[in-house]
Amino acid sequence: MARQGQPPSPAAPEDGLSTFAVVGHSCPLYPRLMGRDCSGRTLPSDDAVDTMAPWSREGEGRSPVSHQLGQRNDGPACTPVQRALLALTIPLEMLQAVKGHMLQAMRKGLSRQTHAQANVRMLPTYICSTPDGTEEGNLLVVELCQSHVQTLWMSLQGDGNQSPQVTNRIFDMPGDIMEGKGEALFDFIAQCLRQFLAGISSPQHHLPLGFVFPFSCRQTRLDKAELISWSKGFSCSDVEGKDVVQLLQSAINKQQLSHVEVVALVNDTVGTMMSSSMREKPCEVALIVDKGTNSCFMAEAQQVEMAEETSGRMCVNTEWGCFGDDGTLNDILTPYDQRVDQESSNPGKKRFEKLVGGLYLGEIVRHVLTALAAEKALFIGSSATVLGTKGVLKTQQVLEIIDNEEGMTKARTALEALGLRPSERDCCRLQQICRAVVSRAAALCGAGLAAILSHMCQSRELERLVVNVAVDGELYRGHTRFGEILHSVIALLAPECMATLLPSVDGTGKGAAMVTAVALRLAAHRREVDQLLAPLRLSRADLQRVQALMRREMELGLGRETNANASVRMLPTYVCGTPDGTERGEFLALDLGGTNFRVLVVRVAQDGIRMANEIYVIPTAITQGTGEALFDHIIECIMDFQLKQNLMEQVLPLGFIFSFPCQQLGLDKAVLLSWTKGFSASGCVGQDVVQLLREAAQRKQHLALKVVAVVNDTVGTMMSCGYDDPKCEIGLIVGTGTNACYMEEMQNVGTVEGEQGRMCINMEWGAFGDNGCLDDIFTDFDRLVDEKTINPGKQRFEKLISGMYLGEIVRHILLTLVEKKLLFHGKPCPKLQTRDIFQTKFLSTIEIDGLGLRQVRSILQDLELQASFEDSVLVREVCQTVSLRAAQLCAAGLAAVVEKMRENRGLAQLAVTVGVDGTLYKLHPRFSQHLQQMLRDLAPNCTVTFLQSEDGSGKGAALVADPPPAAPLCT
Repeated sequence: MARQGQPPSPAAPEDGLSTFAVVGHSCPLYPRLMGRDCSGRTLPSDDAVDTMAPWSREGEGRSPVSHQLGQRNDGPACTPVQRALLALTIPLEMLQAVKGHMLQAMRKGLSRQTHAQANVRMLPTYICSTPDGTEEGNLLVVELCQSHVQTLWMSLQGDGNQSPQVTNRIFDMPGDIMEGKGEALFDFIAQCLRQFLAGISSPQHHLPLGFVFPFSCRQTRLDKAELISWSKGFSCSDVEGKDVVQLLQSAINKQQLSHVEVVALVNDTVGTMMSSSMREKPCEVALIVDKGTNSCFMAEAQQVEMAEETSGRMCVNTEWGCFGDDGTLNDILTPYDQRVDQESSNPGKKRFEKLVGGLYLGEIVRHVLTALAAEKALFIGSSATVLGTKGVLKTQQVLEIIDNEEGMTKARTALEALGLRPSERDCCRLQQICRAVVSRAAALCGAGLAAILSHMCQSRELERLVVNVAVDGELYRGHTRFGEILHSVIALLAPECMATLLPSVDGTGKGAAMVTAVALRLAAHRREVDQLLAPLRLSRADLQRVQALMRREMELGLGRETNANASVRMLPTYVCGTPDGTERGEFLALDLGGTNFRVLVVRVAQDGIRMANEIYVIPTAITQGTGEALFDHIIECIMDFQLKQNLMEQVLPLGFIFSFPCQQLGLDKAVLLSWTKGFSASGCVGQDVVQLLREAAQRKQHLALKVVAVVNDTVGTMMSCGYDDPKCEIGLIVGTGTNACYMEEMQNVGTVEGEQGRMCINMEWGAFGDNGCLDDIFTDFDRLVDEKTINPGKQRFEKLISGMYLGEIVRHILLTLVEKKLLFHGKPCPKLQTRDIFQTKFLSTIEIDGLGLRQVRSILQDLELQASFEDSVLVREVCQTVSLRAAQLCAAGLAAVVEKMRENRGLAQLAVTVGVDGTLYKLHPRFSQHLQQMLRDLAPNCTVTFLQSEDGSGKGAALVADPPPAAPLCT
């Protein structure tokens, strides 16, 4: 940062603003302070201060104006008054630097690693929402002020907070309490509460109370806060480091007011923000410029590392009064500021506050007058020794003096009251100095606010931030131009942000009541939401029971006598080994598992596998038409692919991936048991799908088709990954549908002859629970989804896990939340009534860390839903709950598989690889993590590695189609 008074760098700032613009002189931000008196008369040339800094005037010297009062520069002549005014001026480029330093200080305060060393503390408040207008009930507030205690009773009607009923009372505080024992202070506050309640005939049932405590605290909850340090003249003993909420609650209990409960501790800045926030104009930033100064804003909770909250937003109390205590503001400090600091009770501390706060502005002006009087530039002919007395000039007087109408009169009155005999020129100079000091304070506040707004805009990844800023305090209210300067500085330093300044009308008391009301509303909503989502939140015991049920159904499915009654069919695949690397040749593969299917040519050579493929679409009319039309369409696509690949003259072995439940009677013979995934083509169930494919080829006269193997996509995935990892003996699909396969001991497969070796079993676990064994896991939302499918009562496990259904489950939950007025303010959502409108891919987008809340609002807007930030948080929570349950159920099923394999082989520890495919597993940001974490918990004796199938199951089908003796198949 350049020193004050030095010429700025010739390089233009990034926003293109002139580096020569001097805030307070050349910019239109400040009143025109120099060169004229308040009557508009031109002052003599030795008194006039040019509206540009000397380095920006062409043809003249560019030497800096020195900070050392009385020292003249080598450039144009500069009077003492001019030097003083220029010393109090902050160039635009320096304000930009202040903003940059503030941003760095904020980030330091937000980080867990650097928080302890930060000057801008960025304290979490645990306030995570602003009022939405539905708050209602009776609320009590007690506010500790500089010289009094204010009590307030507010009744909210739930009418948008338009007509709150408010009663308040002020109790003067004895002077000795501020410096006495902490216990006496809190006893006095509690006594005030008791007297106040006695006067308003308050009910004796539970009364929530908000406590306005305008001192720096370390909060760990909304109702738990340790005082970091006193300020503003308070120094009560035995309070610092203690929980002030508990101290107040204890004092209240001593007054036999046990029905009064301290629900929230609120900083006065936070109270200002909350008091200015309504449903139609939520307020997310607040600024206090009173005796002290502070700010707060709604930050992204995941960036507030000192708090445990990781979603949504949280109000952060910046405690920016200490900004600059590390020396970053040294270059804008004047000798006057340094003298004020030296005379304060905390030298070197609260440097920003001492430039801005009302407790100090009168003192800054006093030191300027003292210095100018010593230079004989003011009060010529009269003694100015009275100006050496601290506190003789008050900030309130400063604010009165800068007024255009009465300012000169006020200036004269103030000076004469000190025994001075001021001239008209002295009065005008005093007015100029007062304006410069106050305007500098406004500009610095504007730079700080610009830093906050830019941080909000960047962290929310917005191109443009539109936000309301609540402002309160003696300086803001006492100087009409203060707000204009604030707004102008923000516009210059943060052009990407459009801030509307809202004067706080009702003070922090109402804000504290609103914080308390919002906390109660959120607590009530939280109870309702938790109750609604509780059935979807499975305990470890629930999942262990699902694991045991899956194991039982697996045993039933493997048994010759019990297979017909098992919900998990455990179908033999006649694949009796995994690839060993000797496979060679050229193969065709057909992958049919949904409305899109692939035709592939796979070339397996010593140096690896190469593939070419093309995706074809099966129209809904065909998937739900006749089987003949379906298989004719498939043959036409195969012929189209072979023609494009110049393969029409070759007869290649074809592996047919058919991802529907089949009873496999041989490697190339599979009887369709039932359609899933929205298919319902007639004439197929109970038929050999390979034969249906061959018959279609004959109809289309495509006689060169040689189907040698029919393979489930799960088996194809296992084989594909097995080519890369010999330990891959499990296949898992979690996409539109879900299924698993694994290598089972032949001696356990009662449905196939033979005792030796192993065979891959296609579990068809999507039907797990069709026999009712999972009914207590099924929620009302799952039943609503199931009832509207083409196969109600079937594929129950799949309907809890797979991508075809998760979006629908979420949609039904959202509709219920709207009905209970917990979402979108209970407004009707016609588009949300549309089936499948909330797609499962939305869950993946919404749950991406850092992008979710922005994306969820965009998704909801596409559904014609105007979501508040809190709505977005709740929608994301619903998505997370549904996807987490899906991953955990999948883990429970897989735990049953790996534990059975381990026990089959008599191992204390099993190491196995799972080949996995499917869009839900691959694209959802948290699914795989949750699945693997729960699997480790449920199967601690199994070390399971997951290997994603990059080439799909087509490669696996080709490996199965490799004819004996290379292929490990069962005939």
